[in-house]
Parts: sequence; structure tokens; C-alpha cells
Amino acid sequence: MEQALKEFYFFSDFLNRKVYNPSHQKIGKIADLVAERTDPYPMIIGMRVRIKRKMKYLPWEKIIHIEPWFTLSEEELSDLETTPPERDIILLREEVMDKQIVDTFGAKVVRVNDLHFLRVDSRLRLVHVDVGFRGLMRRVGWEKIVDHVLRWLFSYVLPNQFISWKYVQLLSGSDLLHLSVSQKKLSHLHPADLADIIEDLSGRERSAIFHALDAETAAEALEEIDPKIQKALIETIPVEKASDIVEEMSPSDAADLLADLPGERAEEILEGMEQEKAEDLRELLVHPDETAGGLMTTAYLSLTPEVTVETAIGRLKSEAADLDIIDYIFVVDEEEVLKGVVSIRDLLTAHSHQTLSEIQPSRVVSVKLEEDQNEVVEAFAKYGFRALPVVDEEGHLKGVISFRSVLGIGT
Repeated sequence: MEQALKEFYFFSDFLNRKVYNPSHQKIGKIADLVAERTDPYPMIIGMRVRIKRKMKYLPWEKIIHIEPWFTLSEEELSDLETTPPERDIILLREEVMDKQIVDTFGAKVVRVNDLHFLRVDSRLRLVHVDVGFRGLMRRVGWEKIVDHVLRWLFSYVLPNQFISWKYVQLLSGSDLLHLSVSQKKLSHLHPADLADIIEDLSGRERSAIFHALDAETAAEALEEIDPKIQKALIETIPVEKASDIVEEMSPSDAADLLADLPGERAEEILEGMEQEKAEDLRELLVHPDETAGGLMTTAYLSLTPEVTVETAIGRLKSEAADLDIIDYIFVVDEEEVLKGVVSIRDLLTAHSHQTLSEIQPSRVVSVKLEEDQNEVVEAFAKYGFRALPVVDEEGHLKGVISFRSVLGIGT
């Protein structure tokens, strides 16, 4: 199946699509997908196709293309069976679509509107059930229209609402599905969800998925993955792609990952990155993990005292996508000596013509580069900040520690 495939597919992408033979003659329509029950995510092994009013089972191996149309590998269809193989299978339309889901306490939750598949090599695995309104709109073909209307009228993007398949259990002989966890597991698709999927699969399949992801998606997922698996994944890909992925990660997470790699591999990755970003990471790698310098990031916004509130807000908006710290702006002089910290609240309540020096608090709380991580945690607990600046002995701003970076320390 040599073609440009997407990373994710939906059941609605397949249902009622036409199937063609190699001569591009229509032979039927897809009526259902057949999945084999494999833990934790079932694999699609074939489909039921309606051919001349008869239902036939089409093994996945007989398909040579699914984009831009479904094409079989051969003209002759006489050897197709009428029923799927006698294995532990799931007929997705018949057994899953439109079923209601109940949580562990027996309360009705939602109805399954669509199914979400992840491509592993040329195969598909069922990873989520879609229980949201977007899934329903996609299924009836109104997704793009509804998206356009909501964005035009309300500047609102309709979210996906997924439940991981590993939490769903089929109840035999019932019109209900059962959640193996409580209703709080309902969630939107997030890099953490993709990280969960990658962690649950075997080593080979992890690598296949990771290789298929673009650099930005891979970086977002990698930040959520267990450090041991992080290291294994980044070592399986070419250095060029590894550099692209690490470049997309937050500096603090990237530095932690590089610190776990062999020195030669880490240096190869750094050499393939943009020089400025590589130098930032090298600076972070100098500091031991258990110090303030080892916890900090260099992705923050620093401005000089004479910058106005209006300009500062504009800079924050334009650079937010590349920042790890967006709760504060750090005020420094021309020598990068820390002079103040201005919060988002300070900015929003000030007049647009005021300068940062006029609205910054008189007292600045910071920690030193070599300060022990436990002392950093104590500073967060004492002052209640969401981020703390890190300075050297002369007061130069070297980085910022986010509250997220200290979660779990000492536990």
C-alpha cells in the first residue's frame, strides 16, 4: 500500500465509500470495518463490502490503495468469503457505532458518533471513540460547514471529544458499551493522549508511529512520554529528524532528553539544530538536573524597562507560540540584569501608554543558578508564583523555572 497516507482516520472516512478494481471499475461500497480484538487497541483486518446486493468480506491485504480511492489488488473477486474469519473480531458499525456508553457507576454518558483510527505502518488501529458533536457533524457531512459558521459568528472552534478505546468494554448482547473508568476520563484529543497510545504499544509499533509523525506533533507527544521511552524513540530515528523534533520541544524538556542520551548522539542532534537554539540548550546542559539551572527554560519574554504596556502586549501575543512562560514578562536592563517581573494581570490592568518600569512591583524574587531544587520548591510554595526567574551571581537573568517543572519533586 505505497501511497501518501494520513496519520489519523475516522470511521466516517470509510463508510459507504466506493471500492474499485485495478481497472478503476466500481465493484461495491464499504458497509463495515472488521477489527481484531488485540490489546490495547484493535487492529483493522478487513471490511465488509456490499457487492451486487451481496455482502462480502474483503481482507485488508487485498487493498492496494485507500487514497484517493479504495482499490483492490486484483480483478477477480470470486474467492472472497461472505463472512469474516473465525477470530475474536469486532464489527465496528454493528457493535460499536451509535451505542450508548455508561460509566462504571451505571450512569448513561454519551452515544458513539464516530471512531478514530491511528495508522501504524500501512495498518489502522482503533484508538478512540468519538462522542462529541463534531463527530456527529463529520458523520453527516456537515463538519466543514459548521466549522465555518461557528468561526465566522463566534470565533469558536468545535473541539473533538474522544474516549480512549482502552477504557471501553463491549458488553455482550447489549446495546450499551461500558467504561472501565469513571466519566471523568472523557477528554479532548491532546498530545498526552497520543503519548498514552505510544506508551501502550509494543516497541516496534511505537517506532512506526513516531517515525510517521511530523516534527511538531512528535515534539508535543514526546514531552508527555515517559523519559525512558523518550530516549528509546529518539535513538531510533535519523539524526536530521531528531534535530527537527528536539528543536520543536520546549528548551527545558529538550535539555532533559539530551542529558539522558549518550554524549556523542546528543552532540550530533545539537549540530543539526539552528545555532541559536543549540547554544541555548548547551547552556542548559551545563547545569546539574537537581539545581535551579537544570530546571529552567530559556523560552520566556524579556524586555527593557522603557517598553510600553501596549508594545509589551503586542510582543507577547506575537511570540506566545514559542514561549514556555507566558504568565510573566521579565524586565532587564541592557546588560540583561533582572530589574523586575510584570504579570499578565499587571499588563491588563495598566494603561497602554505606561512603561514596564512604572508598573513592575518594587520587589523581585529570584533564585540562583546553583540553588538546590528543594529550595526552589520551597520558594514556589512560599510565594505562590507560577514561574521563578533564575539569575547568576551578578544578577543576570539566565532562565525561568515554570511551576510545572517542579511538580513531583520530593514526592
